[in-house]
Amino acid sequence: MTREPLSLSCPEGLTFLTGGARSGKSRVAQEIASGSESQVCFLATAEALDDDMASRITQHQNDRPCDWLTKEAPIEINKELLNIDKNDVVIIDCLTLWVSNLLSAEFSSDEIFRKSSEVIATIGNRSAGTIVVSNEVGLGIVPGNELSRAYRDVLGSVNQLFARKSDQSFLIVAGLFLPLHDPERVL
Repeated sequence: MTREPLSLSCPEGLTFLTGGARSGKSRVAQEIASGSESQVCFLATAEALDDDMASRITQHQNDRPCDWLTKEAPIEINKELLNIDKNDVVIIDCLTLWVSNLLSAEFSSDEIFRKSSEVIATIGNRSAGTIVVSNEVGLGIVPGNELSRAYRDVLGSVNQLFARKSDQSFLIVAGLFLPLHDPERVL
């Protein structure tokens, strides 16, 4: 049986990408967005709180096309999303750091779920595609402290919410991607 290759086109609606750290999620998100003829806006959730993170942010910036618009959204993704032209493709990279930022700012899990639902509703009102990146943190051992367990649990629930509401979702492993909505369709 010959299978049709999966294309990296950017459809309307929500595309959700998840996988481990350094699995290639951001690269895949950029490839999907690059397939669009629309302007691309990158919503970055990372904050340069130390030298290592500053270096990582610089590397991500250097990897993106210079004509893409970048907006910083460590807490207020929805506010920034509402201010972007509905015809622009958006990459939100990433929910992993966004949830961490919200927990650090002492948002409750209920508040985080409410903010997540608001973002999903805004994405649903956009004309162009939105690509959301997040780490899968539930495949490892149970964290040894309460805060780490709470983070894993909240992010896992946020990821499930985005995946359920997505039009397409992919698991990224070693730079390759596996469709989660239609796993029979492979590269």
